[in-house]
Amino acid sequence: MAEEKGRVCVTGGTGFLGSWIIKRLLEDGYSVNTTIRADPERKKDVSFLTNLQGASEKLKIFNADLSIPESFNAAIEGCIGIFHTATPIDLEMNESEEIVTKRSIDGALGILKACINSKTVKRVIYTSSASAVYWQDKDEDVMDENYWSDENLLRDLKPFAWSYSISKTMAEKAVLEFGQQHGLDVVTIIPTFILGPFICPKLPGSIYTSLSLLFGDKNPFGFSRLHMVHVDDVARAHIFLLEHPNPKGRYNCSPFIATIDEIAQFISSKYPEFHIPTLDELKEIKGDKLPHLTSKKLMDAGFEFKHSLEDMFDDTIQCCKINGYLSV
Repeated sequence: MAEEKGRVCVTGGTGFLGSWIIKRLLEDGYSVNTTIRADPERKKDVSFLTNLQGASEKLKIFNADLSIPESFNAAIEGCIGIFHTATPIDLEMNESEEIVTKRSIDGALGILKACINSKTVKRVIYTSSASAVYWQDKDEDVMDENYWSDENLLRDLKPFAWSYSISKTMAEKAVLEFGQQHGLDVVTIIPTFILGPFICPKLPGSIYTSLSLLFGDKNPFGFSRLHMVHVDDVARAHIFLLEHPNPKGRYNCSPFIATIDEIAQFISSKYPEFHIPTLDELKEIKGDKLPHLTSKKLMDAGFEFKHSLEDMFDDTIQCCKINGYLSV
């Protein structure tokens, strides 16, 4: 069973999404190579990966760094598919936008070159970001995959994580263009704020952002409405696109959108033990109203989202409780 689906590679295996994709792939009968940053002092605990069901027989862990694209060669060799989830994130802007963007693009293209050299890779699934779609000088309530964020607008406005948004936009364009030029099958998936259970040791940033009310922060990033997706649906969508006979281009992966008020109402009604701001207090919050990113293209291709908005919040809150991130 283990080898009949072949071996695939997941970059960024210690991340929220990367680790959940690995979990799903192992359950689905794939053998998996994954990459993590080098850890010479062996301080990094990767037992949350090595303890996954089937990992002892089917999971191999490699050291690689986006700053050294050729470091991914060994992990890619012999694989039939690549899930490139690794990305440099520097929310504190310790490095310039140009450096972050160059690392993202060079790393992604280096991985694609290794895929061509491998002679075995049939498809690459690149994990982009909703921030590569919605930053535009347009008042659109719904956006599909034809929209691209405007890098110049991001440089002018400098919203939260604007450097990350530029790097994701430009890297996604670069991988799609490379695929077309070199005959490599490259598909991109565009998730929004990801919630749900997590096996990685750190609290995922997207969970902190989306449920900031639970962590005592009213609205740290200035959004009055958020688009969200369950981590398991995102992982399943990645695998769906790998297995699809003929996927094309970009795919939004965003089934839900909710206002800060709606999130607060759900939490206060189902989890009254948590003290969160009242609706009157929330009215004082001003923020960007993010557009809904329609997933029609993905669903028309045959994908089905399995988790409801309530599932997403419940799974996230229960996992945060279990891991000690939330206490009454």
